[in-house]
Amino acid sequence: MPTFETVADYIAAQPPEVQSALNTLRALILEAAPEATELINYKIPAYALVPGGKRDQQLMMAGHSKFVGFYPFPTTMAAFSEALKDYKQGKGSVQFPLDQPLPKELITRMVRFRQQELQQQKK
Repeated sequence: MPTFETVADYIAAQPPEVQSALNTLRALILEAAPEATELINYKIPAYALVPGGKRDQQLMMAGHSKFVGFYPFPTTMAAFSEALKDYKQGKGSVQFPLDQPLPKELITRMVRFRQQELQQQKK
């Protein structure tokens, strides 16, 4: 897999259908967490929800041939397990198929949940 300098570079290198889904996911993340910092981590787009946030303080996304992967953190996945039951999941990830619309409200709620969770940990 090539190494990308920016999230925009990563998205631009994807097929058009994947680009569209990633651009939508990117916009949802940044709308829900406007102070998030974009970066590349593990060669995929990541969003640090706290300044200088390490892996467990980031959301990540990745493009694949049939889906986009969203990696919000295991606690977020557990909190939204019922809402995510129709999607293929991993411990800290969910796959949104390219042939279905992204669940925009759900993604926004997940981003805000993780952000609030991190804010609570700082107290």
